[in-house]
Amino acid sequence: MRICRFSTGEEPRFGVVTGDVDQFGQPAEDSVVVPLAGDPLYVGIKLLDEEHRLNDVRLLAPVIPRSKVVGIGRNYAAHAAELGHDLPDEPLMFLKPNTTVVGPGDPIYYPPQTSNLHYEGELAVVIGRICRDVPAEQATDVIFGYTIANDVTARDLQKSDVQFTRAKGFDSFCPVGPWIETDLDPHDFNDGRAVQTYLNGDVVQDGSTADMIFDVPTLVAHVSSVMTLLPGDLILTGTPEGVGPMQVGDEVEISIAGIGALANPVALRSPNPGS
Repeated sequence: MRICRFSTGEEPRFGVVTGDVDQFGQPAEDSVVVPLAGDPLYVGIKLLDEEHRLNDVRLLAPVIPRSKVVGIGRNYAAHAAELGHDLPDEPLMFLKPNTTVVGPGDPIYYPPQTSNLHYEGELAVVIGRICRDVPAEQATDVIFGYTIANDVTARDLQKSDVQFTRAKGFDSFCPVGPWIETDLDPHDFNDGRAVQTYLNGDVVQDGSTADMIFDVPTLVAHVSSVMTLLPGDLILTGTPEGVGPMQVGDEVEISIAGIGALANPVALRSPNPGS
């Protein structure tokens, strides 16, 4: 099931995207959105008797974490190598504010504090209920579904600050979407799920979830052993090799097989005093 959050020009609503999908999770042209009676994380799946053509609605970030976005660093060996880092002995965690989250088509704002802004295409886990100290073998019990995320990073600030907060914490630094796929096993193929990033139409990252050092159940167990996870919290599972710079005017699209594609333009961040 593909759970989206959408707008028709009024207040945001949740819905289910119906219709056939191709091998990459992209819906057919005649797909529709059937609205839900509230947030499915809290009221369950309650379909309303109406529908909208998918092409007629604006898709929003499918979830706005009420609590946190937990990032995982260096979870792909080739990515760690390209940045000159050793492999971690256990999952390397960092936090992104929930104010980093934006949706499909929303701009990634290039702030003036950096001159080296990078894309990082990633599989994101959406937590479905309050949980703590979850055993790895029970991780699927607390997962609502999966979506796509771009862990945007100011690489120069990450290096100069040593820790990750500022480098990964600017507004718009976590595009998420286009929806949440609830019926997905990211490790159900020997070669995993393809994770690809396109910069202005050119492939720049071409990896697979099979290349993760720590799989999703291990990540859920590790994170929940440190902090309580709440409904809607996101765990970003790391990025394959091929990260690189974006410029104002670029478009970044991330595709994950079985989910779909998330595209965002890069725009200049202008000062907006008082907002």
